[in-house]
Amino acid sequence: MSQTPIRCSVLRGGTSKALYFHAGDLPSERATRDAVLLAAMGSPDPREIDGMGGAHPLTSKVAVVKASERPDADVDYLFLQVWPDRPEVSDTQNCGNILAGVGPFALEEGLLRATDPVTPVRIWMENTQSAAVAHVPTPGGEVTYEGDARIDGVPGTHAPIPIDFLDVAGSSCGALLPTKSPVDEIEGVRVTCIDNGMPVVCMKAADLGLSGYEPPAEIEANDAVRAKVEAVRLAAGPLMHLGDVTDKTVPKMSLLAPAEHGGVVTTRTFIPHRVHEAIGVFGAVSVATACLVPGSVAAEVAGLERTTGSMDLDIEHPTGFFTVSMDVRLEGDDVVVERAALLRTARLLMRGEVLVPASVWGGS
Repeated sequence: MSQTPIRCSVLRGGTSKALYFHAGDLPSERATRDAVLLAAMGSPDPREIDGMGGAHPLTSKVAVVKASERPDADVDYLFLQVWPDRPEVSDTQNCGNILAGVGPFALEEGLLRATDPVTPVRIWMENTQSAAVAHVPTPGGEVTYEGDARIDGVPGTHAPIPIDFLDVAGSSCGALLPTKSPVDEIEGVRVTCIDNGMPVVCMKAADLGLSGYEPPAEIEANDAVRAKVEAVRLAAGPLMHLGDVTDKTVPKMSLLAPAEHGGVVTTRTFIPHRVHEAIGVFGAVSVATACLVPGSVAAEVAGLERTTGSMDLDIEHPTGFFTVSMDVRLEGDDVVVERAALLRTARLLMRGEVLVPASVWGGS
């Protein structure tokens, strides 16, 4: 055969879309695996016309799933970002949107048994070495995708998938505040560096000459702002214990402004070079957490009173808002996150086989 078939499903997870694979169906050697995924997506090509990619980082993603050998997890999940415009497959970040599809995929593929009416799926996130529990609706022991839950950035309503994140603070950088300070000055800009599941640098949009309410395309077209944001990102990388981030997808850069629609704060987020039409799951969790850190840039913008206990924080983004549920307590000036949770939806779109040239991989 001139092409190699590989078992695959396509699911929308949150506001993103990915190819979901069984780990055992992909090459074990990383270079070959990456070549297979590039071929499957049709990268590098900005249109990804010769593959399954959607010509955008949000629709050029991969989830690799397997039954877990850990006693505290049902499945292991590895997220891989395939870049449309360059031959690169990155595992340096997690993706909470694609995480929303892991539970349904695992159940559909028989990696664990469903229970009625909801199945909690314990997921070990390999990228950040941390855990999450996705509560998948399974009435009658079968996954359902229909329901009344609505999330901004996705049309219609779907079955709700609440996700609890367990101990994700500092999962990439080693600490919630990797610089040990709520505020740093980097490249002449006051910032807050934070990691509660996703390394994020929070900045005031006004400090970059923006209102913070501009459409993503307008910000992307502003060469001076893009150059400044990238300069701050490159300088922040080593300070956040991420090393040289020139070719990495982290940290994300979130420009903040006062909320417009009753939320806590408005965001415009670089991921890291395109401006997100919404905001990533873990990015929203990190920004919400930053809003609770006394003295942080985000707290200055949000204007929240020092508070503890359970709360819902609405993080506004260009297409709506993202509600992050948190349980926090203060130890002096330190914020301790005891729980972070959010609501996502997912939908199985297709399952079958994706084909790659046999010259890339002949199969096992």
